[in-house]
Amino acid sequence: MSNKESTLSTVTVALVLCIVCSVVVSTAAVVLKPAQVANKEKDFKRNILAAAGMLEEGVSIEKQFERVETRLVDLSTGKFTDQYDPDSYDQRKVSKDPKFSSALSKEQDIAKIGRRVDVAEIYLINNGSGLDKVILPVKGYGLWSTLYGFLALESDLNTVAGLGFYEHGETPGLGGEVDNPKWKGLWIGKEIYSAGGDVEISVIKGTAPADSKHQIDGLSGATLTSKGVHNLVQFWMGQEGYGSFLNNLKQGEA
Repeated sequence: MSNKESTLSTVTVALVLCIVCSVVVSTAAVVLKPAQVANKEKDFKRNILAAAGMLEEGVSIEKQFERVETRLVDLSTGKFTDQYDPDSYDQRKVSKDPKFSSALSKEQDIAKIGRRVDVAEIYLINNGSGLDKVILPVKGYGLWSTLYGFLALESDLNTVAGLGFYEHGETPGLGGEVDNPKWKGLWIGKEIYSAGGDVEISVIKGTAPADSKHQIDGLSGATLTSKGVHNLVQFWMGQEGYGSFLNNLKQGEA
């Protein structure tokens, strides 16, 4: 076989292998996509339940999530809306679309998110006598990344039932300690608002007084991540976030 024929044969074999591999990879991606989407949705629900302190290991996530009611809230009015279908609404996707979100001024944007969705997806837990908990999606910039999570409130819409982040890129062992169960446990029982209705909850530098109703210990060695969490909670619990909605819900006007 001449060198020319040998080279042509090698190129042909390589090309065929590339085509075969591409077909295999593409087919696998198509076949596995439904499972990947289902697993992502399952993990999302798991994090909602965990933030509310309701996650039971060994029990089907779908079964546990039957207690959760998904609703949409118009943040400009602070009231529920049926404008979109909660089952297909993708809050994260629309958050950057000018048609579905509003630009924030520098003064407003303490959480450093750029734009705020006009309609937010929230989650309600009801019991036999009425509202038990409300779980609110929150996000804000830390040191290296945007932190995405959920803040759960008790039925008084003031006491924290739990806080958890399901996605971030903070430094492991430092800002990444937002995932530490011990630190997350410090939030439980804290109060969001002062007696006058101002957002009072805060993440401070150092250790919070044992009798403080509103302060949470800062993360050791992670000042900017701690500040980021402080700012995102301040933003979302304020009037630019869920403040009006929570007030309306308290008054039975949502």
